[in-house]
Amino acid sequence: MAVARTRSVALTGVTGRTVEVEADVGNGLAGIHLIGLPDTALSEARERVRSAMVNSHYPWPDARITVSLFPASLPKRGSQFDLAIAIAILGAAGVVPAERIAEPFFLGELGLDGRLRPVRGILPSVLGAARHDDVTVVIPSANAAEAALVPDVRVVPVADLRQLVEWLRRGDDPPEPLTPDPESPVSTVTRPAVDLADVVGQPVARRALEICAAGGHNLWMLGPPGTGKTLLAERLPTLLPDLELDHALEVTAIQSVAGTLPPDSPLVSRPPFVSPHHTASAAAIIGGGGAVVRPGAVSLAHRGVLFMDEAPEFPRHVLDSLRQPLESGRVTVSRSAGSVTFPARFMLVLAANPCPCAQPQDNIDNCRCTPVVRRRYLGRLSGPLIDRIDMKVTVARSSRRELMADRQFVESSRVVAERVLEARRRAAARLSGTPWRTNAEIPSTALHTDYRPSDEAMKPVTACLDSGALSARGLDRVVRVAWTVADLAGKDKPGHDETGTALALWLGVST
Repeated sequence: MAVARTRSVALTGVTGRTVEVEADVGNGLAGIHLIGLPDTALSEARERVRSAMVNSHYPWPDARITVSLFPASLPKRGSQFDLAIAIAILGAAGVVPAERIAEPFFLGELGLDGRLRPVRGILPSVLGAARHDDVTVVIPSANAAEAALVPDVRVVPVADLRQLVEWLRRGDDPPEPLTPDPESPVSTVTRPAVDLADVVGQPVARRALEICAAGGHNLWMLGPPGTGKTLLAERLPTLLPDLELDHALEVTAIQSVAGTLPPDSPLVSRPPFVSPHHTASAAAIIGGGGAVVRPGAVSLAHRGVLFMDEAPEFPRHVLDSLRQPLESGRVTVSRSAGSVTFPARFMLVLAANPCPCAQPQDNIDNCRCTPVVRRRYLGRLSGPLIDRIDMKVTVARSSRRELMADRQFVESSRVVAERVLEARRRAAARLSGTPWRTNAEIPSTALHTDYRPSDEAMKPVTACLDSGALSARGLDRVVRVAWTVADLAGKDKPGHDETGTALALWLGVST
């Protein structure tokens, strides 16, 4: 009897940290003891591992077994350590060569019959293991496509414990070696079956949607029901370009941890669209949980769109909790066991009715809301939150004549998406050599030094700043939107017209 070591990965949010699994089989009262801050699911691994080994026809050591998970100060959660624990015990018992299991990473949940079951968070776990050189990762066959997305990693998918042990004994090629191909990842996530051409009668809102997609800006739409606010928001993802590979891996890792990744979609290549119900709690929006912290809607919408329909119906503290992620692009959830940080770089789209009864205000017979009631209703959206919105659009009801006249100007999502892609290419060329890729990401310092428009173009903005109609944060957002309008127009720098359009969209004036 001896000590054997192998490796696994513990997830902290969407970050994988290496865990060394040691097993000691020695003298003492027969039993298995797990140390190293295991949670309840991990403590139950002793029964799963024992049954899996016995049913795979390998002897269970009739001795005292101690399994240590290092570092001991790092909380270990989940059932993904089952395979590493079983292999470490088999190595200590001499069933498999101890030197063969020291370097590979083992991830997977064991069934009682020895089958390997898929687990959540394989992609971020393999990314964490990839920080080491010449890495081999053994994972369940059902997680093979997801793990193969990580470059420079040898992925070994196995179906059951017996297949893995026989391979370790022989020392030959793995059962089904996978070669990652990051240049052409496979994705079955297709574009939504909606089109911007479905929205008729709202030319200003469609233009605002195009600017929002081109620059990654936030949008607020105000208007009575039936005017197309939800239709517009649902069609925003159709205007966005496909995710770049590094962004796609980020989005896929978050959905893998959350358990929302479809089994037939190894890579999410389209920007996500998340629309929580107005009864959602702060933990559901921001992220949280008890022993296991899960990403919230803001993280699930990372690199995509977070749409909050009927925004004033959300609790005010839930809406105000969006302020910090909107500025920093990440959210930190603190619990007694520690803090977990999730990425949260998303485009926020708010939709609101002008009053609780949601009737047109120009129809006095229908709308009975007083000005105080309307003000209190929209007052649920706090000033600091509204100040973080780049564009504000009033969506009014259209007459039959306006609908008929607008049909000839409606464009499909494909046509608008081409302009959006070209505008993003101009922005990317201008921002080359910086960590930013869209105008919405440019910080205030760089915005007023390297990317400041001319004094002539800034006149309408500075006038509103002097009059108090515009805050310093609002000025930054107007300049960012002006850059996006200039990119869509094919200009090298925003002029007076682009800045005026951006200011009108920020102030909510339909131009």
